[in-house]
Amino acid sequence: MESAIKTVVTTFLSSSKGKEGLDSKSFQKLVQKQLGSVMEDTNSSSAIKEMQLGLDENNDGKVSFKEYLSMIGYLANSLSQSKTESKANAS
Repeated sequence: MESAIKTVVTTFLSSSKGKEGLDSKSFQKLVQKQLGSVMEDTNSSSAIKEMQLGLDENNDGKVSFKEYLSMIGYLANSLSQSKTESKANAS
């Protein structure tokens, strides 16, 4: 668990290049490089832009660490639900 948390933090920091938030270009690169296997439409610039706008709660044009964490939480929850459903269907 500790290594997963470190990975989440390190991925954000390296993608934001030490800045407080991910601009559009940095967010797109992060999604395409890091989340392609757990998300759909990672090759669609418009889908990624729409996702960024949805995450950007304060409308500053960037995805902050807190906003990024809400995406990670959503993805973790979705993955958990799909795995639970797969086990239930296998029974």
